[in-house]
Amino acid sequence: LMESRFTALRSHIYGDPDELKRFRQLMVNTVLATDIFDKELQALRKNRWDIAFRHISQQVDSTPEDDINRKATIVIEHLIQASDVAHTMQHWHIYQKWNERLFAEMTFAHQTGRMENNPADGWYKGELGFFDNYVIPLAKKLKECGVFGVSSDEYLNYALENRREWASKGEEVVEKMIAKYWKKDSDEDKDDPEKQGETK
Repeated sequence: LMESRFTALRSHIYGDPDELKRFRQLMVNTVLATDIFDKELQALRKNRWDIAFRHISQQVDSTPEDDINRKATIVIEHLIQASDVAHTMQHWHIYQKWNERLFAEMTFAHQTGRMENNPADGWYKGELGFFDNYVIPLAKKLKECGVFGVSSDEYLNYALENRREWASKGEEVVEKMIAKYWKKDSDEDKDDPEKQGETK
């Protein structure tokens, strides 16, 4: 973005050093918002949400401009979080498609030694926990802040329905994904000329 070829674009994003600083802060917050496993960051976001949308009082005085900026920042953070897990708030077939792709990617990482734990071991229960502790609360917050209007109901309804579908079908889905993506030793032996030679 800071290269000379983007000068015109930058002039539309910010007009002075103060706006650049604010824009940079916003970008950093937005990127950090995708880190859903950092408990400290989660607590900070929850605190800002409560102040902005639940009107819980804070220790320090703030101006109306501060309040507007806080709301805008927290909404953008939640939008980026929602886009990161958008498949969980869409039709069951969309959810399944992207869930399977993530499973395949993580299974490959495990099989090639880039990830210690086998994702299949906790995939079913992990998805239930993900819906209960992250996706559904996030969908409720999107509805609460009102940025999507009536579409907010759709996102929450899809999240709830996908959770229900996964609870009843998820174990079977995981079994099928394991069968599809787990490379067994016998399959590897067929592709390995040296191992074929050992068995002759």
